[in-house]
Formats: sequence, structure tokens, C-alpha cells
Amino acid sequence: MNKLLIVLLALQLTGCATARTLDAAKPGAPVVYAGTRLDLYALNGGCCAKDRFGAEAPSYPGVDLPGSALLDTLLLPLSLLTALGVGFQATGGM
Repeated sequence: MNKLLIVLLALQLTGCATARTLDAAKPGAPVVYAGTRLDLYALNGGCCAKDRFGAEAPSYPGVDLPGSALLDTLLLPLSLLTALGVGFQATGGM
């Protein structure tokens, strides 16, 4: 059962709209609840997700919607700070 859950999570994350929009970095693209908004845009027949969000919509936006809503909610403090223009200049590493 645990292996099935891990496989389902891995498949979900590979098509996750939130993960796609985080990596898009398109100027003017929505930041707050971007993955959820991308899924809803695709469900409502939006034609140009790449132009609007900087990322392609997942193949199954209805399946992706609950996971994206959860991840967008968890990332809400960071996305609000980003929308307000607060940036972190973190450097370093190993």
C-alpha cells in the first residue's frame, strides 16, 4: 500500500501545476494560487496557458486540482511575499 501511495505522489508531482508555475518565472504571471488557477483555467477551456502562466497545463487538471490547491495553500506565505515584492538574496550551499 505504501509503495502505491509513493508512486501516485510521484506521478502527481510530475504533472503538478503548482510545481510547473513555480519553475516558470514568467513576468506578469499570477503568483498567488498559480497552480490552482492554472488548473481552473484549463478546466474552463483556456486556450493559451503557456502565454498566460508561463507553463503548460497538466494533462488531467481535474485530478491535479486538489493536490495543487493543497500545495498552493502550504506555499501561500511565500507567494504572498513574492507578490508584494519581498525578495530573498540567499547564497551559499555546500
